[in-house]
Order: sequence, then C-alpha cells, then structure tokens
Amino acid sequence: MTRFFSWLGVLALLGFVSCQHRRPDTPRTTNLLYSAMLHGLLKESVPFVSVAQLRQQPVPILLDTREAPEFAVSHLRGARLVGFDKFSLATVADLPKNAPLVVYCSVGARSEKIGDQLRRAGFTNVRNLYGGIFEWVNEGQPVVTAANQPTNRVHAYSPTWGIWLRRGQKVY
Repeated sequence: MTRFFSWLGVLALLGFVSCQHRRPDTPRTTNLLYSAMLHGLLKESVPFVSVAQLRQQPVPILLDTREAPEFAVSHLRGARLVGFDKFSLATVADLPKNAPLVVYCSVGARSEKIGDQLRRAGFTNVRNLYGGIFEWVNEGQPVVTAANQPTNRVHAYSPTWGIWLRRGQKVY
C-alpha cells in the first residue's frame, strides 16, 4: 500500500509540474489531483470536450471504447460500444467522416488512442471526453445499464484507477 501512495504522489507531482505546459483550452475536472494525473497521462492528440461542453452540444455520436463487461455495467445513454482491445474501423464504417464523434473510456487514455485511429482514418470531428465516464459520473451525470435503465454503478476498471471515481458505486 505504501508503494501505491508513493507512486500516486510521484504521479500527482509530475502532473502538477507539467500543468505549467497545459494547453489553455484543456478542461479541468472536479478534482485537482485527477486533472494533474490526466495531464501527465494524456497526450492531448485528440481535442477534448468537457462534461459541461458535451451537455450543451447537440447530441454527438458517443463511442464507448471500453470493453463489453464495462459497458454492460453502465455507459452514457445512447453510446455505441466499439471496444478497445479488438477495435476495428469496420465498427464505424457506417458513420459519415464528418459526423460529430465523442469517444470516451474510464479516464480518457484508451479513448484517446481510438480517437487517434479515427482521425487518421479521415474522421474530421472527433473529441475525447475529458476525464471519461469517471468525470461524467463525478459531475453527477446519469449513466444507464445494458437494459437502458438508470444506475449508479460504474465499472471502475481496477482499484488503482477506481480511486478517481468519487461518485457512484464502483464495480470491478
């Protein structure tokens, strides 16, 4: 456990120091340490959309880049599961290249990688949900089950990553 907190401290410190080089349009999360961790983790290769911005936009096509068991626990209403481990551009072949797409995962790392692939494939309007489903739930936004029923359960990926999920019931 001590090793975990040492790692967390180093990660937070690196993220905090690197915040000085943050792009001015990078969103913030509800937790300063979470924002610092994300800044150290994400490459900012896909433009971000914040939870607040996503709520104010006309509904884009939501692409969930997590795996099926995570999606089954909960996801953003209307999201389409595309996965990560076995992602294929064939799963989005029916989408127009200029369609507004928002990719998301637990915190934004997997979705950033899928967003990169989409952009390289010619999709021109791809955004990555900053902080992922964790930040969506942390900000009090709703998620639904595979049966499209509201839930407070969220697959927290692992206990290490689950520390960033502050609201909702963690499921592993």
